[in-house]
Amino acid sequence: MGKTTPKLLKPTLDKDLGKVAHIEAASQHVSRGLAPLGLGLIFVILATVVAAGAAAGRPGAAVVIAAAALAAYMAMNIGANDVTNNVGPAVGARVMTMATALSLAVVFEIAGAMIAGNEVVSTISSGIIAPSMTGSSDAFVWAMMAALLSAGLWINLATWINAPVSTTHAVVGGVLGAGVAAAGPTALNWGIVSGITASWMLSPLIGGVIAALVLAFIKEFVIYREDKIESARRWVPILIAVMVGAFLSYLALKGLGQIIPISMPMALAIGLVSGLLSWAAAVPLIRRQSIGLENRNQSLRKLFRLPLIFAAALLSFAHGANDVANAIGPLTAIVDATGTYGLPTGDAPHLWVVLIGAFGISTGILLYGPRLIRIVGEEITKLNPMRAYSVSLSTAITVLVASAMGLPVSSTHIAVGAVFGVGFFREWYTRNSTRRVEYMRAKAERWEVEPKPERNPEELRRRYLVRRSHFMTIVAAWVITVPFSAGLAAIIYWIMSQLVG
Repeated sequence: MGKTTPKLLKPTLDKDLGKVAHIEAASQHVSRGLAPLGLGLIFVILATVVAAGAAAGRPGAAVVIAAAALAAYMAMNIGANDVTNNVGPAVGARVMTMATALSLAVVFEIAGAMIAGNEVVSTISSGIIAPSMTGSSDAFVWAMMAALLSAGLWINLATWINAPVSTTHAVVGGVLGAGVAAAGPTALNWGIVSGITASWMLSPLIGGVIAALVLAFIKEFVIYREDKIESARRWVPILIAVMVGAFLSYLALKGLGQIIPISMPMALAIGLVSGLLSWAAAVPLIRRQSIGLENRNQSLRKLFRLPLIFAAALLSFAHGANDVANAIGPLTAIVDATGTYGLPTGDAPHLWVVLIGAFGISTGILLYGPRLIRIVGEEITKLNPMRAYSVSLSTAITVLVASAMGLPVSSTHIAVGAVFGVGFFREWYTRNSTRRVEYMRAKAERWEVEPKPERNPEELRRRYLVRRSHFMTIVAAWVITVPFSAGLAAIIYWIMSQLVG
């Protein structure tokens, strides 16, 4: 019997090495969690460096640099909180991977902020508070600083607890609270405030109606047709053309219009031509994609991937155009108020200011977007590409129109309103559509499908009530945001005034 080879490794040493390995694994896990914080801090430092270079030699340079840091912090929170409104439906419908969604969101967020964000920036920076009513430019500057800090803190907290709040609500509430603390209610431009409030109430309804109309069109002319594939070949290119035409009309009016004069008829003509060109390109593409597909709804989902990607891009552009004002609007006001004349001018923001907002939103998307996208994709009612397309297109159109009017609406409100619009329309359509009933009856006769047993009406009623209870929960979160951020801004302004006074 051969001798066994003795173990040359000491058990105690093995145990110690095992402990070290566990410590290394734990430290790597913690470092991954701390990495976004470190990268976010680096971006804030870079923003202050850019602001220092731009404000060198001018009065109030220190205040401008501090405001730039707060604006960068606010912009990252906006990107972290609102990214799901842009690409969430596409990811939830399994049309795009996480990496594709983040890349698309970053590119189009930056484009929207750089090209079409000026209108809403002017509303935030000089429309809500009447600067002459604050008594001095210093009081106005500290009010804007307090608004930025309070909004950033509230959105940061809301993102951490996964609360569905509006970044627009937060910053406007902060401006309102700081303005009242600085000079009383008379400092506010109540006409602008009432217009913004009206847009908050109307925009979710408009988003829901548009989403329902888009889904109704898809159901009537594509889904419940005898030959689904042939109907999709006819109508999906048209849906793409409408979306591209609307997008380029807005881009020509608000983007190219800042370089050369563009009238509304000319912008519409550009949209019409681009829509026709995109239709001509989409027809053979959709036809090639439809070759060999079965005549079923599962096949339609493949054909709606392309328009859903376009819709997500359009929504990201719209979000960048509208929500960049939440970060750089107060910063623009501070830059103007610390300048030569001591009051905000309401002019377009400086390029370096827009860059801080645009890249701040994109940084927030990249660092914290994946977690929120997964949460929304798992918790929202199941979306297929047709429903997700309806939500995305509706949200994008509503935000774009509001941005053109200079109204800082909430993309969160519009997106949620669109989701509920799709859900409520599906409930109504299931009960009242004669086309659906005829289609289901013909399908049952053709394939001899055994009819499904009718569901308990009490169960259906309970499911509807659950949906409405979720709706009330979301509305409650919206209602809390404005008074909370306003109260926090008032407190911060009082502390600032005591420190500098």
